[in-house]
Amino acid sequence: MLVATTATAVLAGTGLAWSVERDFDSGFTHSTALGTDAPRSVGGAVNILLIGLDTRKDLDGNDLPREVLEQLHAGDGTEGGYNANSLILLRIPADKSKVVAFSIPRDDYVTVTGIPGYQQIKIKEAYGLKKAAVQAKLIEQGEKDPVVLERRGREAGRASIVTAVRDLVGVPIDRFAEISLAGFYDLATAVGGVDVCLEHAVDDSEFSGAIFPAGRQHLDGSQALAFVRQRHGLLNGDLDRTHRQQAFLTSVAKSLRDSGTLTNLSRLAELMNVAHRDMVLSDGWNLFDFARDLGSAGSVPVEFHTLPVVRYDVIDGQDVNIVDPAAIKREVRAAFGQEVPTITTTAPTPTSVVDIHNVGALPGQAATLSVALTNRGYGAGLIGDGDSSDGPYSALTYGLGAADDARALAEMLGGLPFSASPSVADGRIEVVLGADFTLPLELSPTTPTTTAPPTTAAGSVPVPDAGKPVSTTIGDTIPCVN
Repeated sequence: MLVATTATAVLAGTGLAWSVERDFDSGFTHSTALGTDAPRSVGGAVNILLIGLDTRKDLDGNDLPREVLEQLHAGDGTEGGYNANSLILLRIPADKSKVVAFSIPRDDYVTVTGIPGYQQIKIKEAYGLKKAAVQAKLIEQGEKDPVVLERRGREAGRASIVTAVRDLVGVPIDRFAEISLAGFYDLATAVGGVDVCLEHAVDDSEFSGAIFPAGRQHLDGSQALAFVRQRHGLLNGDLDRTHRQQAFLTSVAKSLRDSGTLTNLSRLAELMNVAHRDMVLSDGWNLFDFARDLGSAGSVPVEFHTLPVVRYDVIDGQDVNIVDPAAIKREVRAAFGQEVPTITTTAPTPTSVVDIHNVGALPGQAATLSVALTNRGYGAGLIGDGDSSDGPYSALTYGLGAADDARALAEMLGGLPFSASPSVADGRIEVVLGADFTLPLELSPTTPTTTAPPTTAAGSVPVPDAGKPVSTTIGDTIPCVN
C-alpha cells in the first residue's frame, strides 16, 4: 500500500537505513503481471496501483496461522476468496510536487475481458475470478503441485486486476504493490499501533469486530484491521471504508515519524519482515531507491480522492456501484494533469461520418456505439472488426475537416486519444474500440435489468457520496472519518 512506500521513504532518509538497503530490496517477491507491451507514463511521472488483497492464505496458498486469523477477525482459512478489497491508484509527478491518489470502490460494476464466463463484474472480483479460471485450466492440463497452482493463479489474478483498473481509469499503470489482509495487521503492529479519528461511535461486532467510540483514539494492530475492514453500519458503506483506508495510510506514516521505529533495530527488522512477508512488487521496481528519491522531496502533499459513483443498484442479487467510465476517465486524467479534451459550451451539429473498428471490446459494442452516435447527429459509417494496423487500444483518428467533431467525440467517449491521419478520408472519423473501452452510460440503449436497490430506514435510496478530497501531508495530520 501507499503506507509501505511512504514508510520506506521515511526509512530511506535515515543513516541506519543504508546498512540494510541490500537486504531490504532482495527480500521482496516480484511479479511480471504488468507485462511489457502495456502503455506507460511519460515525462518522469509514475502511476502506482496499490492492491489490498482479502485472502487468508500466504503466497504459497497455505492457511495463515490460527493465532493470526484470530487477530484478523476474518474467519478461518476457508472463508473469503481473493478479492481486491482495497484499490488505490496514485500519481507521483516528475517534480514530486504533490501526490494525487484515487481510491477505487471495490463494488464498482465494470466491463472486463479475458475472464471466462464473465463480461461485467465488481472490480474487486477481477483478481479472484481470473485466478480460479487459470488454476482450473492448469489442473485440466495435469498440474498437481498446489504451490505452482497458487503462484501461477495469483500472477494471472494480478494481471487481471491491473487490466481492469487501467481500462476503468484510462491512464497507464507503471508499477503496482500487493499487500495481503494480514499485512494491514502486521504493519499496524510493527509501528506500535495507529491513531484514528471517528466522527461517530461504531459497533460492528457481528462482522469486522470494529467497536470504537467517537473521537480520536489509538488502535492496536487487530483494531486497526477492523477499522479499515468495516463497511456495515456506515452512512456511505464502502465509500466510507475507502476514506478509512486513506486515514489509515496517513496515520501509519505519521506513526513512523513520531515513534522510535526507525531508530530501533528490532522494530526496524520487524518492519522489513512485514514488507517481505506480506507484499508483492511489480518486476523491476527497486522500492528502496524509489523511496529514497521520494524522501528527498521532503514533506510531499497528498490529495486523496474517491472515484465517483452514479448510483447504487442490485444486479444478479449483488449490491453494486453503477459508475460512468467516461466521466471517471475525465476526472482521473484531469487530476493527474493529463490533457483532457475541452468541452465546448455550444457544440455544433456534427457533420462527420464515423467508422468503428472493434479490436477487443465486447461483441456488439461497435454497432451499439454507431446507433448512439447516429442519434446524436454523426453520420453512420462502416462497422466491423479491426486488424493489426489499428493497434490494441481505443483511439480516434480523423481526416481533413473532421477535427472539431473528433475532439468532441473523444471527450464524449471518456477522453480517448485522437489525432489526424492522412489515411482517413476527408470528413470521416475512425474509432478503434480496444479491450479498454467501456460504453458511457449516456450512450447505452438500455440499463441493466435489476431488482430493487437497497433502501434506508426511511425508504429512500441512499445517495452515493464519495466525499470531498482529503488533503494532507505525508506523516502529518489524521483526518476524521465516519
